[in-house]
Order: sequence, then C-alpha cells, then structure tokens
Amino acid sequence: QVQLVESGGGLVQPGGSLRLSCAVSGRLFSTYKMGWFRQAPGKEREFVTAIDWSGGNTLYSDSVKGRFTISKDNAKNTVYLQMTSLNFEDTALYYCAGGHVVAVPSRPSQYVYWGQGTQVTVSS
Repeated sequence: QVQLVESGGGLVQPGGSLRLSCAVSGRLFSTYKMGWFRQAPGKEREFVTAIDWSGGNTLYSDSVKGRFTISKDNAKNTVYLQMTSLNFEDTALYYCAGGHVVAVPSRPSQYVYWGQGTQVTVSS
C-alpha cells in the first residue's frame, strides 16, 4: 500500500512562489509515475505535471510550462512541485498522485494513489 501526503500549500501574492512536497510511503516500483493535479471550486481535476519515479522524464501542462518544476528525491521518497510566477488562476487544491500503469499521465483515472491535497491560494 502506498500513501501520499502533501504539504507546503498556503497563501501567496501574485508573482510569488511556493514549493509543494509529496511524501511517499510504501513500496514504490521503478515503473511508477508520480503526478500533480489541481482542482479549483466548480471545476474538474486538472493535470499539472508528472514525473517518472525512475529516470525522471517529465511532462507539463501548457498552463504551467516554464513556471512550475517537478522533481523528486528518491532517497527521501519525496516529490516536489516548485511553483513560480503564480497567478490567480493557479488557486486550487493541489493533489499528489501515483500509479504504476500510467499510459496517459494527464488522466486522473490512470493513477491509483492520491493524497488528501494541499490548498494553494493566490491573492493580493
């Protein structure tokens, strides 16, 4: 069983930065893919980014490309999401997700494990 716990959310002004963390417990296989999704009130869950647990290949949505960076520390079993140049549209509950058979990383249904989410609010 894999458990995911997000942290690092908070209130930030437009143009600011935040780093989210996702602590992963349990056995991870090299084929795992880890992703970040977000969901704003009244909207569907949206893909943000994903990374291969082994190898480190990454994928980003167009809305965050160039502003967000996903990374991992295998020794610490932690995935990070560095967010810069935040704007109002980035306000959402951010979820960490994990799966070992992920053919389409942008689809939430491809992921088996989910964290409880951490709130990011961009406000002046």
